[in-house]
Amino acid sequence: MVGHTAQARSATVWVTGLSVLGLVGGLIGLSVLGAVGQEQDADDVGFATTLDAGRIPSGFAPWIERAGRLCPEVSAPLVAAQIEAESGWDPDAVSPASAQGLSQFIPGTWATWGVDAAGKDGGDGPDGVADPFTPGDAIMTQARYDCWLAGRVKGTAGRGDVTRLMLAAYNAGPGAVERYGGVPPYPETQAYVVRIVSAMARYTGDGGDASAFGDRVAAAARRWLGTPYAWGGGGPEGPSLGFAQGGGTVGFDCSSLVQYALYRGSGGTVLAPRVSQLQVLAGRAVDRDAIRPGDVIGFALHGTFDHIGVYIGGGQFIHAPKTGDVVKISDLDDPYYADKPRRIRRFG
Repeated sequence: MVGHTAQARSATVWVTGLSVLGLVGGLIGLSVLGAVGQEQDADDVGFATTLDAGRIPSGFAPWIERAGRLCPEVSAPLVAAQIEAESGWDPDAVSPASAQGLSQFIPGTWATWGVDAAGKDGGDGPDGVADPFTPGDAIMTQARYDCWLAGRVKGTAGRGDVTRLMLAAYNAGPGAVERYGGVPPYPETQAYVVRIVSAMARYTGDGGDASAFGDRVAAAARRWLGTPYAWGGGGPEGPSLGFAQGGGTVGFDCSSLVQYALYRGSGGTVLAPRVSQLQVLAGRAVDRDAIRPGDVIGFALHGTFDHIGVYIGGGQFIHAPKTGDVVKISDLDDPYYADKPRRIRRFG
């Protein structure tokens, strides 16, 4: 809902974070996972941007694709995931607090931000009325407001990536984000951010014509480049809140990124163990000279196999290195990793 703080909202709270599986794995991780890795340069390419139009309810996809081009921080998959969270794709939705339409704007906020983009019949072009119940108007207004919020919260980006801060501002208001210097400590707002970031994968294509299992695994990992490292966070459903040194951060640790990539790449048929020490014992062993994209590669950085990533070809792998870092691509011949014991496993 747009226009009320999270504390004042009366809608049902969608609670996530660590799933039961992730929580159990995270508790195990307290003793066996380390915040390991080496600070390296990497391009932050952000979240998923490719929309799978076949996963969008009929008639909405052209507007969502258009909305995803308004500003760099607002992608089409994000717009779709946000609509799912706000209204469940019901263009006639009205909340108990009078939030209206697909994007759940309250009347006062709509009066300021409403865009006349489409006719009531879904036509491409204004009809003279900005209507929250007209899908094209609602979708373009949502993206317009998101882009404005992204610009406003960039000043607090040191406490989180702009995408999550923008979503938090949509839910709780930009003032709350600025007041707390990051995602506010409201359970509803934190759950809202996690819900949308996790749902984006459901509206994303495979990023090409990758057909082999390994290519799909690598593509799934690539979708989250730039996502913050969150110790104990993440799982097969996507990024989530971490705990301990990952508390307050939504993202992945090294083993949850691998678990997610294998699960998504397999279409939900492969659920790897939660921690790296068990992941390097699952699947089947692969010789170094036979490694191929989608294989999982574990490193013994501090005596045990305490770090893991997904091989993507060209001597490179995707991984979540440590607290304060992000999901990134590194080289296997980097001096930090080159001389460490390795295990390579194949799951498909």
